[in-house]
Amino acid sequence: MTSLFGNYQLGDLTLPNRMVMAPMTRARATADGLATPSMATYYARRATAGLIVSEGVQPTPVGQAAPGTPGLHTDEQVTAWRPVTAAVHTNGGRIFAQLMHGGRVSHPDTIGMTPVGPSAVPAVGEVFTPTGLQAAPTPRALELAEVPEHALSYARSARRALDAGFDGVELHGANGYLISQFLSSNANLRTDRYGGPVANRIRFAVEAVSATVEAVGAHRTGIRLSPAGTFWGVEEADVPELYTALLKELAPLGLAYVHIEATADEEILVGLRRTWPGTLLMNPVLPMGAKQTGREDADHWLGLGADLISFGRGFLANPDLVERLRAGLPIAPVDPATYYQGGDAGYLTYPAYQHTV
Repeated sequence: MTSLFGNYQLGDLTLPNRMVMAPMTRARATADGLATPSMATYYARRATAGLIVSEGVQPTPVGQAAPGTPGLHTDEQVTAWRPVTAAVHTNGGRIFAQLMHGGRVSHPDTIGMTPVGPSAVPAVGEVFTPTGLQAAPTPRALELAEVPEHALSYARSARRALDAGFDGVELHGANGYLISQFLSSNANLRTDRYGGPVANRIRFAVEAVSATVEAVGAHRTGIRLSPAGTFWGVEEADVPELYTALLKELAPLGLAYVHIEATADEEILVGLRRTWPGTLLMNPVLPMGAKQTGREDADHWLGLGADLISFGRGFLANPDLVERLRAGLPIAPVDPATYYQGGDAGYLTYPAYQHTV
């Protein structure tokens, strides 16, 4: 059976194990989207992961979903990220930047303008703002001529990511953000070439990925997807057809990987594994659900054909998660109250396992 701790060749990167640190919002950047020295320490301590995927990074100002998130759309942001990637590399790690355009999941108080989306349909729930949670606003529907520009924003940000020292990028096509909104059958009510039938609703995702591949290379490009996910109120009426069509369009590009969340029935997900010919990075449990990914979940999905396994919350409280799972050591619990509060508490205060004599 495939070992979680065996090497894996991902493009031109040799991963020392098949454990990937999943992207997780931590909201520790400066007000103008700059990475900080604490962020360098945080990621460097987790460099034993086969691969780190960073928190979501906005590729454009209108794409910022919440306060405190970092960007990759200015020269200053590129400069601020370089000590972070250098620290990871110094500790022997590899790191991709997750490019996350929030689309309708944002607020004018956060970005200083009306959020945009495929249609003028608000997200369900409250969004983070500088003054606390507020109801999600109605976004401005993108004009047809504007849509390609937003697809290209991922490619432009990807070039900046490589300039900042990242080894590659992951497009956030999951969890109700912009790419996911275009895939959706209730957030996307367009009647032009980007809406309606499955072939049209996958178009934005394919264009964004294709532009990124052209900008930085297929071996440096991945995408995260959440089939049947309902984050922020998105719905997908035709999940197997939708994602089979999307994966078939993406397959010829030769991506580094597709990162799939366990948001659909296992039968559907196994079918998508059969459809996708390349590297599959699997997130085996529902993100932000009651259960955290454990060794048993990882081994289960490796047995079903996944190549890499992403772990989220386990890496927050266990910077040495790889070693803990390898040696069967206890897994420390994480404090949800410190996920997004800012500062180093609950960020840099989780130690490696302390062996006793």
